[in-house]
Amino acid sequence: MNIEQFYEFCLAKKGVTEHFPFDEETLVLKVGGKMFALSSLKGWEKGTPAVNVKCNPERALQLREQYQSVKPGYHMSKVHWNTVTFHGDVADKLICELITDSYDLVFKSLSKKVQEEIA
Repeated sequence: MNIEQFYEFCLAKKGVTEHFPFDEETLVLKVGGKMFALSSLKGWEKGTPAVNVKCNPERALQLREQYQSVKPGYHMSKVHWNTVTFHGDVADKLICELITDSYDLVFKSLSKKVQEEIA
């Protein structure tokens, strides 16, 4: 997966917006004003792309045990966020599933009113 594919995959989800709230290089993708994915543009440029995704705490631990490319979320809550490195031992298909799971977790946490506005 390259950055364009990652970007298009995320933006294809309903209600997704992009932001740079921390600096000029950290792309933050939100739904309903809440983050579901973060990725460093410098990481993509340097050939070390990764994405932070929200995850169920139990599954987060299982993924970290199963894959070397899954680490506790960098600069995030280590309980709810994982950092997944692209082009490692995690297939792109699974990374897409993890991004979708993160989106779904965040979407479900939104108020019913916001959910209806997005849907």
